Amino acid sequence: MRKKNYKGRCEKQSLDKFTTICKTYDPIQTAYANILVKNKDVAQIRCNVALDGNECNEYMTDFVCTKIDGDLMVRECCQQKYLTKPQTAALLDLSRNYWLRHGVTDWGVVVDAAQE
Repeated sequence: MRKKNYKGRCEKQSLDKFTTICKTYDPIQTAYANILVKNKDVAQIRCNVALDGNECNEYMTDFVCTKIDGDLMVRECCQQKYLTKPQTAALLDLSRNYWLRHGVTDWGVVVDAAQE
C-alpha cells in the first residue's frame, strides 16, 4: 500500500492479464506480479488501485485481481521487517477494512522471505 503520489523508483512492465502497464515500486511487487500472471485462477489484474473514501483517499492498493469465477482478490505487498511498525499495521488494516466494506473477502499480505 502506497500513497497515490509516491515518488520512488518505478519499474514499468507490459504483462499479460494486466489492464494497464504494470508499475511496481519494489522487488516484492515485481515478483508477485509475475506470480499472478502465471496463476490460472486469475483472469485480470489491476495494480496500484486508488482507494476512494474520506479516510483512505490518498492511498492505493498494490493488486486487485478478478478471478475466473468473477470474485475479487486483493493483495498488499510489504517487507517483513515493516510488519510490526504501527504505521504499516494501520495502513494494512485500513486496506483490509476498505475492501471488506466493498464485499471482498479474499484479502491478503505478500511479504518477502525472511532475511537471516
